[in-house]
Amino acid sequence: MRSKMVVGFLLLLAVLASLASPVTARAENELIVSAAASLTHAFQEVAQKFQTANPGVKVVTNFAASGSLLAQIEHGAPVDVFASADQKTMNQATEKELILTETRKNFVSNRLVLIVPTESKLGIKSLRDLTKEGVTKVTMGNPESVPVGRYTQEVLTAEGLWEALKPRFINGNSVRQVLDYVMRGEVDAGFVFSTDAAIAKDKVRVVATMEKHQPIVYPLAVVAATQKKDLALKFIDFTLAAEGQAVLARYGFGKP
Repeated sequence: MRSKMVVGFLLLLAVLASLASPVTARAENELIVSAAASLTHAFQEVAQKFQTANPGVKVVTNFAASGSLLAQIEHGAPVDVFASADQKTMNQATEKELILTETRKNFVSNRLVLIVPTESKLGIKSLRDLTKEGVTKVTMGNPESVPVGRYTQEVLTAEGLWEALKPRFINGNSVRQVLDYVMRGEVDAGFVFSTDAAIAKDKVRVVATMEKHQPIVYPLAVVAATQKKDLALKFIDFTLAAEGQAVLARYGFGKP
C-alpha cells in the first residue's frame, strides 16, 4: 500500500511539473513595458510588430503618467522596459538606481499644443485668450507627476500667465485624461502633446503650438530589476530601428 502511495505521489509531481513547464516558458518570454500614456497607440503597434519579429515573445504594455510609472517601479512592480515622456522622470529613475543607465536612449520627440473641443464657440486662438471672462475651465496634466503638465507650467510661467490661470485649472492624472476632458467638452481648453491631439482630430482642434519649454524628448531604458535584460535590450533596439521608428512617425512622433 505504501509503495502505491509513493508511486502515486511521484506521478502527481510529474503531472504538476508538466503543467508548470509551459507556464515557465511563457514567463521567460514575457516582456513588460511601462510607457508614458502618450505612447499608448504607437507602442501597442510597436509591441505587436516586435512579437511578430520574435515568435514566442509576449509583450505586456502598461500605460500611465510617467511619474506614476516611476512610482510603480520604485515600489517593486515587475517592469523590464521603462519609457518616459520627459527627461526629468528618467533622471529621477537614474538617481534612484531604478534603471541601467548604460541602456538609456532617446527615441522620439513631441510638441506641446493647446486644444479646444471641435464645436467650441469661445474664439480661443492663443494663450492670452484663456484669460477671457467666458473661459472658466482649462485642463492640464498634474505638474507633480505628468510631464505634459510640467511643460505646460513652464510655458505659462514664461508667458506670465501661470498665476492668473490657476483658478481655472483642472488637473488630469495623465495626458490622455486631459485629452478626454476636452473631447467630451467638459472643459474649454487643454494642453496635450500633438500626437494626442492627432488621434482625436475629429473631436478636438489645435489652436496653438507652444514654444517656451524645454525640448520634449522621450527616453527609454532597461529597468535595473529586470530578469530579462537581453530581451529588454532587443525591444529597445527594435524601437530605435527603422521599423519601430516608422510606426512612431505614423503617430506623429518626431526624431529625438
